[in-house]
Amino acid sequence: MIRIETHPTDSPLFGQSKWWGQPDLPETLDYPEVPMVDDDGEEYLDPLTFICQIRCADIAPFDPEGLLPHEGLLYFFADIDYFFGHFDTADSPGLGLWPQKHFRVLYAPSCDNLHTHSILFEDGTSYGLPAEAITFSSCNKSDDGLRLLGDPYLDEVREQQPGMISLLQVDEDDRWHLVFYDCGMLNFLISPQDLRERRWDKVQCHLFSF
Repeated sequence: MIRIETHPTDSPLFGQSKWWGQPDLPETLDYPEVPMVDDDGEEYLDPLTFICQIRCADIAPFDPEGLLPHEGLLYFFADIDYFFGHFDTADSPGLGLWPQKHFRVLYAPSCDNLHTHSILFEDGTSYGLPAEAITFSSCNKSDDGLRLLGDPYLDEVREQQPGMISLLQVDEDDRWHLVFYDCGMLNFLISPQDLRERRWDKVQCHLFSF
């Protein structure tokens, strides 16, 4: 099981493991968007929040069983603007399992030919929080905090989703003003078989809050 710790940095972290910032994607992968409807009933596409990209070579020393790929990049996106306090401009996907449109896990088998996909506001400023560098270390399979692999930290999630692996666990952090309702945690979940088969399209996203 792999603990994630993040650190503010001035580096652009192009092609590196990073939390927040802008994803570096190959041309074969589009930036995922969620279909929305505005107050006038018009449909539009809203970009999902980029959570992190994991350079798989970085986690290989902490994954001796080879549960995850050891080359390429793994990307996580989710519809979490609401939980940064944007109550007036964003809706919450709710508790429990989220519909597929509200999250996405993507994988690029190579770290070559990447392009930074920058999402900008009308005034030219970047959408989202500044990128933070990531360091990895080993941890217990049911620890709290930011983590790859293992069991969900919360008993309630393990009971509701038995046998599922927490591919990525996202915990609250006051530094980012990220709060899942009163107190909660977001888990990207995958079955052991789907993980073995690298079926990233089978990942589920589950939000629990007390």
